[in-house]
Amino acid sequence: MMGSVRPQPVDDIDTIASGIRTLSSERAGLDALAEALAGPLGPSFAAVVETIRATEGRVVVTGVGKSGHVGVKIAATLASTGTPAFFVHASEASHGDLGMVTHKDVILAISWSGETAELHAVVEYAVRFRIPLVAMTSVSSSSLARQADHVLLMPRAEEACPHGLAPTTSAVMQLALGDALAIALLESRGFSAQDFRLFHPGGSLGASLHFVRDIMHAGEAMPLITLGEPMHRAIVVMTEKSLGCVGVVDEAGRIVGIVTDGDLRRHLGPDLLDRPVEAVMTPRPRTIPPDMLVGAAIELLNRTAITAFFVVEQDRPIGVLHVHDLLRIGVA
Repeated sequence: MMGSVRPQPVDDIDTIASGIRTLSSERAGLDALAEALAGPLGPSFAAVVETIRATEGRVVVTGVGKSGHVGVKIAATLASTGTPAFFVHASEASHGDLGMVTHKDVILAISWSGETAELHAVVEYAVRFRIPLVAMTSVSSSSLARQADHVLLMPRAEEACPHGLAPTTSAVMQLALGDALAIALLESRGFSAQDFRLFHPGGSLGASLHFVRDIMHAGEAMPLITLGEPMHRAIVVMTEKSLGCVGVVDEAGRIVGIVTDGDLRRHLGPDLLDRPVEAVMTPRPRTIPPDMLVGAAIELLNRTAITAFFVVEQDRPIGVLHVHDLLRIGVA
């Protein structure tokens, strides 16, 4: 019985070495795939992108086993990046699911060997109804490759599995080639971050695709003071607005400086309250535009260690973005 076998002690060094060998094998597979894409695979890849771009329907991804699991992810990535797609399990296809496929669609069939028996019904259906068939396989002479309109022929690579049996390197290569297709299609269509947001409205990813103008403090919530006013007035405004800073504007309403908690600490002294604000402020503060994505604003906050930015249009402040606003929507 399996339960009666005493487990052998694990050697941490051997375990880590095994993990490194796996990653090295899979990296070698990706390197070979990149070389193939730069060579003989390139024209087929470009033709598949054009075929999918020209279709009026969807990309129907199919496969079984590990190729099927990879296919689910490829279909999801295509769909989320602007290419309508869904996955049909090859085994279910011959039991009614082929009814989901129309003559306007493109079929992407995934099989490392190209001889997966469950794909036969899908291939026959594609040929019968003249539905464009794309094969993702590593065997050019396989049944799948011979019937396909386009073949994404992947280079042969050693599996990371020491027995050469478990789909490891091959699955990573299939997944990577699917990602390459999705991104090539995304870029060819000019799919923007705003388009991406439409498909990802939830979670932290959706929140990071908001614009700064969507979450900034605007109007009366902005802490502003005019050049020439005394520091005691600046401190009152900072306290009232509770954003840890106050912006300084000139007579034309253009932002020319900022006073932060750090500026107050650096200028502590008996005459601080009576000094003009321009004597304490940091001139020419970093500002951001209202159409900056929240994700980009997070990167800027992290890189500069600044906790608040004034949002400006034509040098005039229209809002303030504080790190607390990012915490509030769950992206910082």
